Amino acid sequence: MGEIKSSLELALERTKGLKISEKEREEIKRKEIVQKAEALAHRYREGSITIKEIQKEMERMEKKRATEIENHLIDHWIQGLSLTLRDERILDGIEALRSQPMDEIKREFRSLIVSYQEEKENTKRKLRTIILEGLKKEGFDGSAIEPCIESSPLWEKESLGIDQSYQEGLEKLKERLRHQAIGKDNNSAE
Repeated sequence: MGEIKSSLELALERTKGLKISEKEREEIKRKEIVQKAEALAHRYREGSITIKEIQKEMERMEKKRATEIENHLIDHWIQGLSLTLRDERILDGIEALRSQPMDEIKREFRSLIVSYQEEKENTKRKLRTIILEGLKKEGFDGSAIEPCIESSPLWEKESLGIDQSYQEGLEKLKERLRHQAIGKDNNSAE
């Protein structure tokens, strides 16, 4: 069976007679690294690959390339952290790749998510009460009435405010995580 070739190798074979500049060659390598990191990030997030498998794959690479892919991989994971997804797996992956404990950041992340979810639920309960009282005043009453909170303009407004408030906290946490894991701030990312 033949050897699997990288995009760069295939491109170089096809363009043997053509000359590409060093800058173009570096850009091709950079794109290949980003593509590899994003593929690994996605496969890990979806659960189709373990962190051990990622580490083994990176051990087979040239050290510089593995480090670049690892940095892009971690940066991609950090960018993808959200308030609505369960991202403990991502934090565990970053911790494993960097071989450094991130207990404080993980605890803060969990706390932020729990607070966010609690505030959303409390707001839903309050709005449910307000909507039910409004319906009762209009003559609609009974245990069979269940308002659809998520379609309420009031919910949209309240939800947006909660999202924005907690998103600021998440972004600060991402910056701290990026600085700890990669050693750079958002301004120096890519």
